[in-house]
Amino acid sequence: MQGAIETSEVLNSSVDPAATTAVAHHEGHPDLRVWGLLTFLASESLMFGGFFVSYLVYRGGAVNWPPEGTEVELLVPAINTFILVSSSFVIHLGDTAIKKNNLNGMRLWYAVTALMGAIFLGGQLYEYLTLGYGLTTNIFSNCFYLMTGFHGLHVFVGLLLILGVLWRSRRSGHYSATKHTGIEMAEIYWHFVDIIWIVLFTLLYILTMF
Repeated sequence: MQGAIETSEVLNSSVDPAATTAVAHHEGHPDLRVWGLLTFLASESLMFGGFFVSYLVYRGGAVNWPPEGTEVELLVPAINTFILVSSSFVIHLGDTAIKKNNLNGMRLWYAVTALMGAIFLGGQLYEYLTLGYGLTTNIFSNCFYLMTGFHGLHVFVGLLLILGVLWRSRRSGHYSATKHTGIEMAEIYWHFVDIIWIVLFTLLYILTMF
């Protein structure tokens, strides 16, 4: 019996260092999730850039832009812009809260951000229903719906990410002052969505007024 115990101890002593080394090696790997997200957003920026360039080319070659009967309204989009841009500041409060180990604060600010994103999408849907023209009316309306619709899809994805963060935060210890990569990724994505909208709002709404 004593010999079996000694044999077991010898085996454990020979295995444990390797296992410890493997775990340490695994934990030593850099977390590349944020870099992966940034790479993805860079590719998305190129796609939006293609939309922007095409729009400017069509605008530059047109006599009247937008064509008569396809003018844009400014009030609802301006309110939407205020809501979406403000939500960037709100979501940052959530990121700041979790870095102070304030989980409830993070949940509050992320919930408010989700609500603001949902209001933005509701405002965009209302705008679509009241414009009076559709996707195939002319080249301007085609650009308008494709660009705002593609952006709206990204807002919807961002909203899902935020809701995902809130859902995961229900797990004890899932997020903390030292474990918050998922929260940071949701915030970075949301800032990207806001920046793209500022460019879209300038091109489609502000510049069409001149």
